[in-house]
Amino acid sequence: MKAWLRAGTVVAITLGTGAGMVLAQSSGPSSSSPFSGWFGRSDGNEASPVDLDFRMNGGDDGLLRALRATSLLVSAQDEGRVTGQDMLAAARGDYARFLGVLYDEGYYSGLIDIKLDGVEAATIAPLDAPELVRRVEVSVTPGPIFKYSRADIGPVAPGTELPSGYRRGEIARTGDMKAAAASAVEGWRDVGHAKAEVAATDIIADHAINRVDSRITMAPGPELRFGSMTIRGYKRMDPRRLRKIAGFPEGERFDPEELEDVRKRLRRSGVFSAITLSEADYVNPDDTLDVDLLVVEQKLRRLGAGFEYSNTEGLALTGYWIHRNLFRGGERLRVDASVSDIGGSTGMDYGLGVRIDRPATINADTTAYVQAEVKSEQEDDYDLKSGTFGFGFIWLPSDELTADIALQYRALRVDDESGRTNFRLFALPASVEWDKRDEPTDAKRGYWLSGKVVPFAGLQDETGSGAQTIAEGRVYYSFGTDDRFTLAGRGRLGSVFGSEIDETPRDYLFFSGGGGTVRGQPYESLGVRVIQGEDGRVKTGGLSVANLTAEARIQIREKVGMAIFADAGRVWADNGFSGDSDWHAGAGAGIRYKTPIGPLRFDLAAPVGGGYDDDSGVQLYIGLGQAF
Repeated sequence: MKAWLRAGTVVAITLGTGAGMVLAQSSGPSSSSPFSGWFGRSDGNEASPVDLDFRMNGGDDGLLRALRATSLLVSAQDEGRVTGQDMLAAARGDYARFLGVLYDEGYYSGLIDIKLDGVEAATIAPLDAPELVRRVEVSVTPGPIFKYSRADIGPVAPGTELPSGYRRGEIARTGDMKAAAASAVEGWRDVGHAKAEVAATDIIADHAINRVDSRITMAPGPELRFGSMTIRGYKRMDPRRLRKIAGFPEGERFDPEELEDVRKRLRRSGVFSAITLSEADYVNPDDTLDVDLLVVEQKLRRLGAGFEYSNTEGLALTGYWIHRNLFRGGERLRVDASVSDIGGSTGMDYGLGVRIDRPATINADTTAYVQAEVKSEQEDDYDLKSGTFGFGFIWLPSDELTADIALQYRALRVDDESGRTNFRLFALPASVEWDKRDEPTDAKRGYWLSGKVVPFAGLQDETGSGAQTIAEGRVYYSFGTDDRFTLAGRGRLGSVFGSEIDETPRDYLFFSGGGGTVRGQPYESLGVRVIQGEDGRVKTGGLSVANLTAEARIQIREKVGMAIFADAGRVWADNGFSGDSDWHAGAGAGIRYKTPIGPLRFDLAAPVGGGYDDDSGVQLYIGLGQAF
């Protein structure tokens, strides 16, 4: 078969959603074949080497790459599927594939030849496939490029953005025509016309002048409102709670973003493994559109674990257990346990937390939670035992923005060189996060911003009142082939206002050093000495801190990467970044190995200046996920 359009002809093109465009038909027979009686039919064809000669007469290298990328013949040869039947099936499929690539690039007078051992593939009946094919010749002549003499579409909704390539004088790519039609449909749907569609297309290629006349007519249909939502597939879930979690906007003007929000809320609940929302085929007499929701519930329970290792801090193990849909209303119970400093220079640290989340408590985007947590920490300069109980609300208006506020009662006991100090307080932690990263565990582009303020009120003389504030930002930029090179930066500022350093709960003060702040320096090695103890001043965290990190990541192979980094930190004795202070820095390099749950990280770092432990030696860090 030769697929072609001869110069000097005018051909109409039919544009339809989800369908290809055909401008040429086979000129060869479809029911008979010159191979009939030569090869017959074989049930046991054996694979044989095939010489594939792929040529293009005209065009550019980009077009040739696109043709080879879409070719079934190339795929069959690469995968070793080279029987005669395989080659014939691939060749017959490649005619339409090549034609589609040519149209997508604006070539409408193309000539395509595909020969199997010298015979045009289209003339071979499917049941007369040869046993062996030793040589395949592919020849594509693109012909001239066609441009738009007219590129009209309408009516379109206000604010609709059409492809820049769909305009008079531009190359007449079929992809731009389809994109223009899709944009027009999407534009109408965005303003409530859920059943907008392409009513007619009038697309003509004039081969005498190499021009395409394109006119696309839209049918917006009526403006619709959301009707009722039917729910199917739930088993343990209370359907009333399911509706509240979904937040389906019944009676409001149709908006596809609202449907996407319903999906996100249900997915965020963690109860469902599959969520399908389907719009009704027909509009109700009152111009409403019903929606069908089909869900599949996940298993009720889940168990998980994580780890991190440092040669100075030792091994840290974390684990959690989750019960989904605790009371049949989407509630989630989570129990977290951690043990750290295993094999470290200090005693082991322990943590245990229990939390229950209830989605859609105030509205569909607000989750309420109750939590309790106990910790025991044994560090070089202090021992701390704490208990926290509180409740709060999380507001998630979008995938990027998260806000959290809680009311907590906290009790802490600190033992250090100054003696024992007990803290009792109420705290009102509030935080906001803005996450624009492309991938949280291995970001290559975007940024992440966080702000947190923790007002606290002491309930006894030993505990002051004030507020801890923390601001942090992270930014990522990638370049090179497949974004092989990534530059990442992180900055953190923190300060405590209102309370004196000896009246401030120790875990509200700021240290620097170790993973998360300054790699290469020992964990929490940098603090201040303000509080007087029996043998001199006691080392504690400061009232202000600043940390900076710069990291360059290089992807060496598909799963292996490298990173070089430098970290620095400064701690101040007073709030507002004033008073006595000291700084330190560390630098190092590491290996990253990609896994399905994030990159496995191996970092080596050493001190490069400042601090109290310049000669502390090389630090090793092992963890899951990038450092930030």
